[in-house]
Amino acid sequence: MINEYIVLDLEMTGLSAKTDQIIEIGAIKICDGKMMDSYTCIVNAHCSVPERVVELTGITDAMLCEGMEKDEAIAGLLDFLEGHILVGQNLNFDYGFLKQWAVNHKRPLEAKACDTLKIARELLPADQSKKLSSLCEFFGIKRQREHRALDDAIETWQVFECLEKMAAGCEGLDMERLFTPHPLAYHAKKQTPATQHQVQRLKEYREKHKINNPIEWENLTRSEASRIMDKYVLTHGR
Repeated sequence: MINEYIVLDLEMTGLSAKTDQIIEIGAIKICDGKMMDSYTCIVNAHCSVPERVVELTGITDAMLCEGMEKDEAIAGLLDFLEGHILVGQNLNFDYGFLKQWAVNHKRPLEAKACDTLKIARELLPADQSKKLSSLCEFFGIKRQREHRALDDAIETWQVFECLEKMAAGCEGLDMERLFTPHPLAYHAKKQTPATQHQVQRLKEYREKHKINNPIEWENLTRSEASRIMDKYVLTHGR
């Protein structure tokens, strides 16, 4: 059983580590069953928060504008995580966003983790939902603010401890196998920012064809700019 680790949770604008953005970070450092430190912030990713994400998290564009700059926030998080075992719910998903940033900024990032989702799948009945909200309900953990990073990190920690206790009571269970941290894996390719020519061409095309759908210009990559232009041409012609 590990006695020192960091529980991590992130909130994002969507599901793609290549095109979506981290908007909130929550991480807590646990030692011998006690929370010793934390790292949490709203992230100013210079993007608009989709309405569905606003409804889910309560995080708004105005809150992002007052948050920590993206590169500063993520670099600070990686400093906080360095050298620690991680714990999280479906953690490889969150890790993908950090890995993509790390690759883009030529920063090494490797981590080992225990995933509460994977552990729950082995310990709980098959028909029991393994979502964080369902696990909290199963173990009687009161939720404070759903889909807010720090609160979800704290609740994931509580779920992890409950899973440890449950496993300890299962006769013949291989605890070492179940709670051994495994390397997180996400393959990310370096993304390069859109060129000035691409941005100018997109803006001129949008003006010509009266296209008003939003583009996150500050986060636009070269490949994404190409995909957007190809889509425009298919729809509106050259």
